[in-house]
Amino acid sequence: MTLPTLTLRHRLARAVLGAALLLIGPLVSAQLVTSTKVAADLRSWANTTGLAPAVTWAKTLSGTQHVKVLINANSTDAGLAALRADVVARGGSVFYNYVSVRALSAVVPVAALDALANRSDVINISPNRPTTRHGSLLQSASGADAVTPLLAGGLATTGFNGAGVGIAILDSGIDFRHEHFKDANGNSRVKQVVDFASSSAAFANKGWVKGVDISETLRMTQSRLMNTALFEILQAPRAAVPDAYGHGSHVAAVAAGNGHYQVPDAGGLATGATLYDVRVLNERGVGETADVLAGIDWVIQRARSANIRVMNLSMGAQSTDSFLIDPIARAARSATEAGIVVVAAAGNSGKNAAGQTVYGTVSSPGHDPSVITVGATNIFGSAVRSDDAVTGFSSRGPTRGSLVFPSGRRWVDNLIKPDLVAPGNRVVSSLATDAGGQTTGWNYLARTYPALTVVPGASQTLHRGLMTLSGTSVAAPVVAGAAALVLQANPGLTPPLVKAILQYTAQPLASGSVLDQGTGQINVEGAIRLAQSLRTDITSALAAGTLKPGDNLLAPGKVLPTPSSTLNGQTVAWSRMALAGGTHLVSGDALFTKWQPIYDPTLVWARGITLRSTISYVRATPLLGIAANQVPTAIVERQATSQPLLTAGVKLLDAVALATSGGSRALFTPLSTLQARADAGTGLTLKQGFTGGAGFIVSEGITLSQGFIVSEGFIVSEGFIVSEGFIVSEGFIVSEGFIVSEGFIVSEGFIVSEGFIVSESVADPMSNVDKSFLGE
Repeated sequence: MTLPTLTLRHRLARAVLGAALLLIGPLVSAQLVTSTKVAADLRSWANTTGLAPAVTWAKTLSGTQHVKVLINANSTDAGLAALRADVVARGGSVFYNYVSVRALSAVVPVAALDALANRSDVINISPNRPTTRHGSLLQSASGADAVTPLLAGGLATTGFNGAGVGIAILDSGIDFRHEHFKDANGNSRVKQVVDFASSSAAFANKGWVKGVDISETLRMTQSRLMNTALFEILQAPRAAVPDAYGHGSHVAAVAAGNGHYQVPDAGGLATGATLYDVRVLNERGVGETADVLAGIDWVIQRARSANIRVMNLSMGAQSTDSFLIDPIARAARSATEAGIVVVAAAGNSGKNAAGQTVYGTVSSPGHDPSVITVGATNIFGSAVRSDDAVTGFSSRGPTRGSLVFPSGRRWVDNLIKPDLVAPGNRVVSSLATDAGGQTTGWNYLARTYPALTVVPGASQTLHRGLMTLSGTSVAAPVVAGAAALVLQANPGLTPPLVKAILQYTAQPLASGSVLDQGTGQINVEGAIRLAQSLRTDITSALAAGTLKPGDNLLAPGKVLPTPSSTLNGQTVAWSRMALAGGTHLVSGDALFTKWQPIYDPTLVWARGITLRSTISYVRATPLLGIAANQVPTAIVERQATSQPLLTAGVKLLDAVALATSGGSRALFTPLSTLQARADAGTGLTLKQGFTGGAGFIVSEGITLSQGFIVSEGFIVSEGFIVSEGFIVSEGFIVSEGFIVSEGFIVSEGFIVSEGFIVSESVADPMSNVDKSFLGE
């Protein structure tokens, strides 16, 4: 079998870059950086004597300290010409000018950070942070087997299997030869392979160069769906070892692997879906933010021509930036706005080193309100769901990203996350190998942790090996596969509507609050039935401008299905809840009988902020096979004007929790309790709906409350531990056992964790990667 078609083949001369190389000199002293538009971790590092700890995004060039950064911009010029020229003039280089986010990937002198940050067209500057993976029975446990029964012999499925739906897997690669990825004819369902994980190697001196700008050349070739060899790994080595790390193949097989060929059947969900291998993590599971953004760009620009409807991001960066400015969050949001369902892992930071549960640890891009953020459950080795529970390692909300506005006011996101949970503990799936398949050719994880390959009954033969992994990065592709099934059942759904369907039909687990489990555990059977009750022309009607708030969403002759499912002999009630505006729980039949403006993917509502995006496209070019409105060239986000967000008839459930818990303690009310109260009739049915935009949100003629979040922070009950991410915020005041910071109030006896500090480890890049994949 041959390697799937490698993309990005057009060659650029590397001699231009090589000529720009400068000698690397000794470490220099710290240089004061004061602008609040420079990310806190970058600013803190730059202002530390000796520039410690060592980080992957800094290097000395010609005696001057330089950093790899992402420059978030706000400009009407899609080419960002003036900003690019300024970077080069100050001794830096520009490599990417992205489509998914108005931003540049650049190398700049530390001394130039303040000057660049002070430009009016710069929103913020963040370091090019490391990204890492968050390190059947599955079909039965997720409810997928109820809609994907096997035909005799197990070679194909009836019902729904994701056929015709493309899923992009941004990870460490996919072992395309593995049996899990073959179709009924023995051909690989991995249709395209692109490699960004080695892009730094493709640039001269791994991108540590001064005075060059190749961003527009790359941008022009990509926007025309042309290809460049700048990021191409030669076909022979990639064919020999398609996934040296092993994480991406496992993730892809959870989303879409067909494991019928042996016992145990370790199949995934969308067993007929088409897969797109977008490699952004290297052979040790580590990547760079810049390469993840380039991978997202690639998916966005090919989504319509290849019918890529779902993108899975089982990775994260420990960013403390608000979703409003975080580069990966912005890019993921752009993908959603372009019509792609984006699924992200919540992260594996649910416990600290002492084994205590920590809240506020959801990583980027899981902290973005538009993506489907997935936590992990332990199904305890059975398909029965009554004993399932959220794993200890699964990251909890609320999100804690922040930014400082020009006025000096600090904004903390404080959004409810995760959105859903799915099986993610000790999940059996594919084992990636080299072409030979011997034990010595197994992937890095399997060789390093042999216990992961102990799967009772597995044949472990060539291209049929299995391994076990745990983590929210394993739970996320369960939801990605479920989304593909839902879109096969109803191709007309928008990404926010897919998210609402999955949340509404989820099963609340017996223990755990919305900060632990969102609206509950994935229920594919219920989601398919609800999707089938809705119109199939929703996306086209929205694009044509004929879909108005309150318009009918039900398909002809359809009614909403009974809100419960029978799974593995047990009847489970749906949550009948969805998250809206980041801090509100909503319910009611009107959510799905009427068009809700929040289902428009170009609209984002989070607390008091509403954003609207505009997408520009490449002009139709028949000679290149490019149709009109097919290939985005820029996605620009602006504050939305005043407009409806929810219609009359939607039920607001804030009072369901606030009635007994009071304040933000409602965040810790068990979800099953909220469900029972909602079923009993508690809540407010809107008569006029919500209107938002221009900095305010109103409902029923009054200002809408902050939902479950109080003011800029939140109050939690004694015994909880809250993490602020990388750096504990400045200005903490300790008095009489209380810790107070920027509106963030912590009750007596609490512990505030500094979270994770990512630093370079020359000896072993895995030393800073959590080991949650080993399971609980």
